[in-house]
Amino acid sequence: MVEVLWHKGEIIMNLTPEQKDIGKQNFLEAVGTTRRDFLKGSVLGASATGATLGATYFNYGKVGKERLRVGIIGTGDEGGVLIGSLNPDYIDVVAIADIRPYSIHRAFHGDNYSAGTIKARPGLMSIYDWKTEKEAKDHVTVYNDYEDLIADKNVEAVLVVLPLWLHDVAAIKAMKAGKHVLTEKLMAHSVAQCKEMARVSKETGMILATGHQRHYSILYDNAVSQIQSGLLGNIHHIRAQWNRGNLPGADSWQPPLPTEMISEKEYLDLRRKTRKESGKEAENTLRAEYKLLEELFKWTKIRDRSTDSEADLWAKRVDQKQKQLDDIVVVAEDYGYGEKTLEDGTGRKRTALEELIRWRLWDRTGGGLMAELGSHQLDAASIFISAQRKDHKKVMPLSVTGMGGRYLFPADRDVDDHVYTLFEFPGEGYYDDEGKVADPNKKIAVSYSSINGNGFGGYGEVVLGTKGTLILEREKDVMLFKRSEVDTKIAVSEGKDGAVMNSYETGGGQAAVAAAAMPKEPSRGYREEIEHWAYCIKNPSPENQPKCTPKVAMADAIIALTSNIAMKENRRIEFKPEWFDIQNNETPEGKAPRLTSELG
Repeated sequence: MVEVLWHKGEIIMNLTPEQKDIGKQNFLEAVGTTRRDFLKGSVLGASATGATLGATYFNYGKVGKERLRVGIIGTGDEGGVLIGSLNPDYIDVVAIADIRPYSIHRAFHGDNYSAGTIKARPGLMSIYDWKTEKEAKDHVTVYNDYEDLIADKNVEAVLVVLPLWLHDVAAIKAMKAGKHVLTEKLMAHSVAQCKEMARVSKETGMILATGHQRHYSILYDNAVSQIQSGLLGNIHHIRAQWNRGNLPGADSWQPPLPTEMISEKEYLDLRRKTRKESGKEAENTLRAEYKLLEELFKWTKIRDRSTDSEADLWAKRVDQKQKQLDDIVVVAEDYGYGEKTLEDGTGRKRTALEELIRWRLWDRTGGGLMAELGSHQLDAASIFISAQRKDHKKVMPLSVTGMGGRYLFPADRDVDDHVYTLFEFPGEGYYDDEGKVADPNKKIAVSYSSINGNGFGGYGEVVLGTKGTLILEREKDVMLFKRSEVDTKIAVSEGKDGAVMNSYETGGGQAAVAAAAMPKEPSRGYREEIEHWAYCIKNPSPENQPKCTPKVAMADAIIALTSNIAMKENRRIEFKPEWFDIQNNETPEGKAPRLTSELG
C-alpha cells in the first residue's frame, strides 16, 4: 500500500518519503552526469565574480553602469511578489502606481499578515534598505493614475501587474510613450489584444516580455536538459494539475471587502440587533461583511497588550489592516469598473469596488483558472515537448477538448471552480522535415486539471516517456525514475543513443556533486526574468531578447484562452496556425486586432 506523503502542510504526491528521496537523488545523478561541470562552474563563477547565479547560469551579465529605472504599475498581491523578487543591483524603482491605499502601503512596507506573506512580499523598504517611508517616498514617486507614471520622464521601463483586462491597455500606452514593458502573465485578455501588443512592440522597438517565469527556473532548465539528453525516451504523455482547497467562505480569489468605519461599540450593537431581529445566520452574514473591521479591533487589542518584542510587528499589522479598510474611498467607477446584479438568486449588486478587488472572479476582468494557473503549466508542458525538437522551437498544440463548471460556489462569480482539459501536441515523427504531417498518430497527450475544494496533490507536472518519468512538484522538487520504477536507484551513463539510466546498488558520487552545486532553495524564476529583461534593455542587440517574447507569450495565451472557449462551448477545437502568426488577423475568439494607429 502506498503511503501518502504530507510535507509542509500540503499533500504533494502519492509517493512514500523513501520513494521521493530516491527520485530526487536520481535527478541529481542525471544532473551530475550531464551538466556537472557547467553547474559547478556556474555556482563557483557567480561566487567569484559577484554575479548572480541566474546571470551566470543563463549567460547574461551585469546590467551595466546604470540600473534600469522602473515604474511599477499595479502593486497588489502579484505586484508585491515581483517587488520581493527585485535585484536592486539591476532595478531602480523610481515610481509606482495604484488606486488602492492598501496596495500602495504594502508596496513600501511589505505584507505583514503572516510570516509567509512577508517573505513573499517584503516591500520596497526592505529590498532597498530604506529605514522610513519618507526616505522611500523621497526616491519613489507615487501615482494613482498609471498614465501619469507612464508620462514620467524619469521612468525608462514599466512592470505591468494590473488585472488581466488592463494588460494590453497599459502596455501599449507605455510602449508608445517609449517605455520598455514586462507584463505579468497572461499576456492579455484576448488573442487579438496579444497581437496588438506584439505589433506595437515591433513598431516602436520597445522590448515586451511576459512573466512566464518557468523559462528562468534552473530546476526546469535542468529538467529540459534531461529530456534533451534522451533519458526519458520519447515523451508520450504529460499530466499536470493545480488543486486548491478554496471553498465558499474561504476563497483566496474572494478577499473581504472594506466597509465604513464604525466604533467597536457601534459594531457590537449592530450585531446584537441583527441577531435579535433576523437570527444567527443573518448575524454571521453581517460578520463576514465586517470581517476586516473585526480583525482591526482584534489586532489593535493584541498590539496594545504585546510585549516589546512583538509590539512592532502588531503595530505594522494594525497599520496594514487600517489601509485595507481605507480602500473604501476608492472610486472604482473612475477607472472602468462597474456594478452588476448577480445571478445568485439574492438580487445582490456587485459594486464597482468589488469588481476591482475580486477581479479574478469575472469574465470581463479575468481569465479564470486557465489564465491564472493553467497557463503556467501548459507553458511548461510545451517547453518539455519543444525540448525534443532538433531546433527546440516552441511546439504549438493541435487540439483541445475541455469541460468545466461552477460545482462548489454559488452564482456569485462568472469563473469555473473546476476545469479539466485534454490537449494533443505533435510528437517526434508527426511532421516531416518540410513541416508536413508524416504520421498523424505520433501525438503527445497533455492533460490538465485544476479544482477548488480539495488541495490533494497540490500542483506540479508529470512527464511520461518511453524510458523514464520526470515529476516536478511546486516548482521546488524534481524527481526522476526509470520508467515507472519508483523504488529503483539509477546511475546515468552515455550510450550510443544518448544518456541512459541503469540500476545500481551503491555509488551516488555524481549526485553528491550536483547537490552541492544546486541552490538550497530553488528560485521560481521571477528574479531571473526581471534581471534578464533589464539586461536586454541596457545591452540592446538582436541577440539580447527575453526568453518569453511576444511570440512565445502569445502562444501561451492562445492555449489558455482557447481552452476557455472549448469548455464554454463544450466542444473540441483544433488550433489554427494562423492564430499563432502575429501578423495574421485570425484569432480563436473571431475578433481581429485593431490597427496600431488606433491604439494607445
